[in-house]
Amino acid sequence: MQRRSMLGASLAGLFGAFAVRQASAATETAARQRVVYHLADADRVVFVLGNLQNHVDGVGGPGKADIRLVVHGPALRAFHALAAQDHTVAMMTKLVDAGVGFDACANTMKAQGVKLDDLTPGFVVAEKGVVRLVEFQQQGFAYLHP
Repeated sequence: MQRRSMLGASLAGLFGAFAVRQASAATETAARQRVVYHLADADRVVFVLGNLQNHVDGVGGPGKADIRLVVHGPALRAFHALAAQDHTVAMMTKLVDAGVGFDACANTMKAQGVKLDDLTPGFVVAEKGVVRLVEFQQQGFAYLHP
């Protein structure tokens, strides 16, 4: 009888450890996503903003993930406040309100002759856009270049 009790206790311990491991795996799966999107092509602006909105929606709404967009090169022109299309501004405003961060490359800004105030509201300056992309990756952000 004692042998059966020991066997039962051993099996219970084994299944208990398995359950703890499964719960731990579920917690890791549910970890907050951290992702940085890369945008340089002017013809991809609306597409990438749509991807960002889909990502926000896909994780359950605002505040459920850490999402950043780093913009450099020709794509930054789409965010010049005086030239930005209403649709682009509306999409960006919604994303900023949802907690998405926008980083503008300072080198690109200088080349295009714009200051932070000249861009649509919501941007912060990244000294060098490509370096900022790597910094995010080093901090554990997934990299997406749609």
